[in-house]
Amino acid sequence: MTMPRPFQMVIGGLALAGVAKAALLVGGIADAPTSPQPRPGLFVGAANAAGGEAEPAAPPAPAPAPAAIPQSCAAPEEVLSAIATERGLLDEQRTALDGRASEIALARETLEVETARLEELRGELQGLLNEIDDARQADVDRLVALYVNMKPREAATIMNDLDIAVAVTILGAMPERDAAPVLAAMNVVRAQAISMIILERSKLPGDQRLDGIRLQ
Repeated sequence: MTMPRPFQMVIGGLALAGVAKAALLVGGIADAPTSPQPRPGLFVGAANAAGGEAEPAAPPAPAPAPAAIPQSCAAPEEVLSAIATERGLLDEQRTALDGRASEIALARETLEVETARLEELRGELQGLLNEIDDARQADVDRLVALYVNMKPREAATIMNDLDIAVAVTILGAMPERDAAPVLAAMNVVRAQAISMIILERSKLPGDQRLDGIRLQ
């Protein structure tokens, strides 16, 4: 069946409009950017590279200046001078120590000589003291022998007037059997004093009690 003509015209117009809209949509999709647009400078650099025009190279960076020497750092001449000065001081100290050591050695040698001399003198002095003691003991022995050979009364008469220290020494050295008769014949007070002294002299000096002894 054949449609009326006006209706066909409407259908044809709608179809043309749809085709045109589709064509516009397709063209818009084709024109849409698929990647970010590069910056103009990049295009210029690429163009220059493509054209063979190289950019001038950047000047080299200047070399770093050498570090300044601190003022506290001494110059080599000053260091050598300080070392020489220290070495001189050490030599002087070493010389002084050597001299001091020599003095000490000499003093030690002198001390050893003096010590040996003192030991010799002490030996000589001890010998003299021994001779004195021997001579004194010999004198006491002779006195004891004399009084032993006396009669007791005669010996007592002499000892009554004899120095108390001498009388004590003689009677103390005499045998008991010889001293007893002499002591019995002496003055009573004198005999008591001699007896007390003989008893106390065997004690230490701090323990001796000699006060109040009557001699006459």
